[in-house]
Amino acid sequence: MNDEIPYLMRGIQPVATDSSVLVSSSKYLNNARLRDWVATHLLRRSGMDRPTTAEAYELNLILREIQDYDYIEELFKQERKKNAALDAWFSERFMSTFTGADLVDYPEDSLGGIFHREVVAKGYNIQIVPAPEKPPIRDIDYFLMRAGQTHDFEHLVCGGGLDFLGELVPYYMRLTNLYKFLSTELAGELCVYGALGSMRIVSRAALHYPQVWLTVLETIERGIKVGRESGPIFMAKYEDVLHLPLEEARRQLGINGVRFVDTSAQTAIYEERAKPS
Repeated sequence: MNDEIPYLMRGIQPVATDSSVLVSSSKYLNNARLRDWVATHLLRRSGMDRPTTAEAYELNLILREIQDYDYIEELFKQERKKNAALDAWFSERFMSTFTGADLVDYPEDSLGGIFHREVVAKGYNIQIVPAPEKPPIRDIDYFLMRAGQTHDFEHLVCGGGLDFLGELVPYYMRLTNLYKFLSTELAGELCVYGALGSMRIVSRAALHYPQVWLTVLETIERGIKVGRESGPIFMAKYEDVLHLPLEEARRQLGINGVRFVDTSAQTAIYEERAKPS
């Protein structure tokens, strides 16, 4: 053994190839658009000239190029054979159709009233993924559509503020909860977006905004706790509990371990809208 090679560098084997372009065993590394997205959004500073929603939308489009949806669909079919609750959920194919106007008369302390105040009244679009006229035929398409419909509900019931750092709660809730209730292989495919999307928040905080770092860690912990202690949140039907007070709605939905923390001030620092005190 060559003692001149640093200990931690030993064992590296050169790889020969005839390719004139980058080739990797990772389909993610092979994608030039994803390489650029990762390099840009995991390393950049935050800026109001580049909304965080835009980079999330871009990531979604890129992953649709890379991930094999036919393969994921087959994994869902296998999962449905052994998971009666999941099979029933897919069979129902429920789609939300309520509008902001439908929530006006709910009590202020109800889930519907809180959703109206925190989402509708503040100008957020309640349809992150517009519902099609008919439910999607494929399970994977329905899963993604429903995830878009329920995302803002997940903020409210899981204890994440409707701000950028608050996104870490639903991110890490799903990164935990999906593995708890689905096969490892399927959960892994469904968590790719969440893994990359959440890491951009984490890495930028670590690199550029140390003032909010401990808040980032604490917010991640809160999301993980909810994911571990709750039922299958990805199948929750919030539309059935809009009339209930928030705590009662959580109990009905089997969502546990929630602790809300307001992260809006830390998000303002992270987004460079405010200076650290």
